[in-house]
Amino acid sequence: MGECVLRTRAVSKRYGGAHALRGVSVEIKRGQIYGLIGLNGAGKSTFMRIVAGLAAPTGGEVELFGASGEPALRRGRRRIGQSIETPALYPAMTAAQNLEVQRLMAGVTDRDSVKRALSAVELSDTGKKKARNFSLGMKQRLALAVALIGNPEFLILDEPINGLDPKGIIEIRGLMRKLAREGITLLVSSHLLDELAQTATHFGIIHEGRLARRLSAGELADESRQYVGIVTKEAPRAVALLSEHMGVSDYRATSATELRVYEQIGRAGEMNALLVKSGVAVEGIGVSKQRLEEYFMGVTGGGQK
Repeated sequence: MGECVLRTRAVSKRYGGAHALRGVSVEIKRGQIYGLIGLNGAGKSTFMRIVAGLAAPTGGEVELFGASGEPALRRGRRRIGQSIETPALYPAMTAAQNLEVQRLMAGVTDRDSVKRALSAVELSDTGKKKARNFSLGMKQRLALAVALIGNPEFLILDEPINGLDPKGIIEIRGLMRKLAREGITLLVSSHLLDELAQTATHFGIIHEGRLARRLSAGELADESRQYVGIVTKEAPRAVALLSEHMGVSDYRATSATELRVYEQIGRAGEMNALLVKSGVAVEGIGVSKQRLEEYFMGVTGGGQK
C-alpha cells in the first residue's frame, strides 16, 4: 500500500448554526488523483480550505503525510501547493514575472522553481506576453504554476476547469495527468463528474456536507456501465429463468419491478423471448447506459433537499 498523503477523520465545520461539513472522512494515497465531486455549496471548498490550513475544523482530525497535530500539520503544509482561492495575477507582467513575485511572497529561495513551474504548465514559451493577453486557459495554467512554485508533493485544485472552453479543459486535464505521472498527488474538486471521470483515479461524492460515496475509477465505471433493463412485476421469477436458461449471474434489482442485467447485453431479445414464452409479463426491456451525471444525481438525490 502507498503512503497516505491525506487522511481525515470525521472532519466537521459549522458557521454559526449552519453545518458546512458533517463528519467527512477521506483517505488519499500517494500518486492518486482524488476527485471531490459535489454540487455548488456541497462543502468541497470548505473541506479543501481545512486541509490547506486556510480554515479550522469545528471537529475531527486532519493527518498529512502520516502525522497529525498542529506542528506536524504546519510542516506537512509546506509540502502542499494549492489553488483554492485564485491568486492575484498581475496583468501587466509576464508569466515569469508573475511567478517571481509569487516566489518571493512565498519565501521560496530556489530561483529555478520559476522555470520548473513554467515548464510544468507549458508556459515557458510565452516570453514577453503580458498576462492580460492570456486566454482563460492560459490564466488557469498560470494559476496552477503558482501552486507549483514550491515544488509540492501534494496539489489541491478547486474547480480548475470552471469556465474553460473545450480546448482549455483538455489542456488542464492533460496537465493533471502529467503531474500525476511525475509523482504529485492531486485532490481536485468539480461539480462535473463526467469531466473529472476522465482524469481521477478515486472519487468522493460530497452532498450537503456529508461524504455520500467513496469509490475508485473502476468501481465508478462498474456503477455506470451498460445493462439490459427489464421491467416486470415478476422479478424473482425472471431472475430464476435467466439464471437457469441463460446462465445470468451479474444482475441487480433496482426496485421491486426493475432488473438490471450487466452481462450478455447483445442477447436482450433472447431474454425477452424466454421470459414471455415462460409466461412472465414483461412491461419493458431495453439496453441502456446510465450516464455518469445521472449516477451522480442519483447519489445526491438530484440536488433536492
